Amino acid sequence: MPRGAPGVGSGHTLVICEKPDAARRVSEALSGGAYRSELVDGTTAYRFSRGGEDFVVCSAQGHVYGVSDPSDERTVYPVFDVEWYSSDLVDKDSAGAARRISAIKKLAAGASRFVNACDFDVEGETIGYNVLRYACGGKEEEALRAKFSTLTEEDLVQAFGDLKPQGTKGLALAGRARHAIDFVWGVNLSRALSQAALGSGHRYRTVSVGRVQGPTLGFLVQREREIREFVPVPHWKVSGVFERDGRKFTAGYSVDRVETKAAAEGVRDDCAGREATAKSVRRSLAQVGPPVPFSVGDLQKEAYRAFGYTPSRTLQMAERLYLGALISYPRTGSQKLPASINYRNILAGVGRIPEYSAHAAEILKAEPRPVQGSKSDPAHPAIHPTGDRPRRALDASEANVFDLVVKRFLAAFGPSARRELVDVALAVGEHEFRLAGGRTVFPGWMKYYGRYAGYRDVELPPVSEGDRFRVVEVRVEERFEQRPPRYNQSSLLEKMEKEGIGTKATRADIIATLVGRGYVAGEGMEVTELGFSVVETMARYAPSIISTQLTRGIEKELEAVEGGAGGEAALMRETVRSLARQLADLNANEEAVGKEIDSAQMTTAAKSSVLGRCPVCRTGELRMIRSRKTKKRFVGCSNYASGCRASAPLPQRGVVRTTSKECERCRWPVVYILGTGRPWRLCVNPDCPGRKRR
Repeated sequence: MPRGAPGVGSGHTLVICEKPDAARRVSEALSGGAYRSELVDGTTAYRFSRGGEDFVVCSAQGHVYGVSDPSDERTVYPVFDVEWYSSDLVDKDSAGAARRISAIKKLAAGASRFVNACDFDVEGETIGYNVLRYACGGKEEEALRAKFSTLTEEDLVQAFGDLKPQGTKGLALAGRARHAIDFVWGVNLSRALSQAALGSGHRYRTVSVGRVQGPTLGFLVQREREIREFVPVPHWKVSGVFERDGRKFTAGYSVDRVETKAAAEGVRDDCAGREATAKSVRRSLAQVGPPVPFSVGDLQKEAYRAFGYTPSRTLQMAERLYLGALISYPRTGSQKLPASINYRNILAGVGRIPEYSAHAAEILKAEPRPVQGSKSDPAHPAIHPTGDRPRRALDASEANVFDLVVKRFLAAFGPSARRELVDVALAVGEHEFRLAGGRTVFPGWMKYYGRYAGYRDVELPPVSEGDRFRVVEVRVEERFEQRPPRYNQSSLLEKMEKEGIGTKATRADIIATLVGRGYVAGEGMEVTELGFSVVETMARYAPSIISTQLTRGIEKELEAVEGGAGGEAALMRETVRSLARQLADLNANEEAVGKEIDSAQMTTAAKSSVLGRCPVCRTGELRMIRSRKTKKRFVGCSNYASGCRASAPLPQRGVVRTTSKECERCRWPVVYILGTGRPWRLCVNPDCPGRKRR
């Protein structure tokens, strides 16, 4: 192949990958490391020969084309006509898209064959389709498809040895339809609400309600209403402390909640100074089956439980591990591990990593057969390790997610665990207490899952019927019914899955958007006045906007398109008709809508500016203030006019969210900084002895 300028020559195969790391991995695998890299308009491309064929591999680096309306005026609506443009024209964060498109066009010149090697899912298909259609001169029909679930050399060589015609365009058409529908939905509602707020007499503010974002916010508002309307009813809990052979045990009263204080104290008085007799002793063995392999939602929920990671952070870590060829493609809905992934090879590879070697070797002694879950995904298996060792040092978050994936994979091959459960009924006169214990007698899969298994042993001494215990004391505690818990990011993701809204690839981003827009605040996802106002305004004037049923229906139609049933144009027309009706109702009530939204924005902004009590004067409030002169934000005391000079700088990037917590070291407020990568906790006191990014 000629070594001239990019694009010179003919007959080469152009491979389009989604991300730069994937392009490099593909080149390494197919060339055996004998490739050369070059810069084309600032984009790295890789050239090599394989089997007498010349290859050029490049990456789109995500979406280089996006949907927008032909008008540049953001106050114009309704907008129902949309076009695909270079992403830099529609998204300020995609400044390099035009340059990457130019590079791909040059590399496509003279190519005789095209391969779509983007991630095999809706977004990857959409990216590859658009690049082949617009940048490569209409090659989306004739291009071949490389399908793989890991970036290991073995899988990539196999995928490129089995290239198939693109076949059905269902995934790409569904992806393009989803982008168009979500844009039309979001841009019209955002402009309608923002214009309404502007009409109320204040400056233009962006207020957004997305197609999935609206119903999701509705879940949070409904739960917040339940919490606000909750009236705690008191009851009394009775428990007893019993002693036998010098050991003390706590047992709960057989009636879980006693309705009156007098009745509870009556139990206490009846039992005082008496002995308890073991009325019955029941022992049983319980089989505990291994956990099913990870889908992306399962991984996100388990990482939240184990490490407190948000769903978006977990997905970010998983994608890094995938690009490092350490785990399989993470955006999968499958809970199944097909035999085609070659269990033995993966286990052998995992066994070469010292911390997992003993368990992998033990599993390999027999024919490995994993447990399978009920959910499947036609594109990818459940998330699993590849068996490759890390080529670089993993940061703490990556290492945690990798460890969790590996141990879940190993646990899937483990036998059921067995636990001995003991239930003792202790009788004190007519009163009965329950003493419960349990221990693992055969760990099975728990040995492989380690600290993530979550079972705790509570051992009891040998007890037989008729054994006697001394009553040490009986405790009476007033309790109140617990209010419904707020959603956290993990339980909200689970709710979205259950209700069938969003996709496995988008749910985490939607939750992050709700936080970033200021609709919810804090770790407990408490709905702000703005969040309440958006939902209540929609419910009053355009209820379909927050309808789970409407959103779920669109998702089902899109799934049909993905499967090759077509109908994307009809779906778009029906969506536009439905949206037009909602916009008409909003426009008819624009003044009322504007006043409600604007009032809520002012209330939310005022609340979010208060960070906590001033630790210097102890009477004022520390607030987030923006300098009129420098436009920079900082912390200042509300008692400044009275002489308090407490102040502190704040990061100038990211969203500041209050926590209602004080630093344990210096008593200054602690805040969260969002939108600069992973969320981090910060004591605002620059002189705090324990201040650090964490």
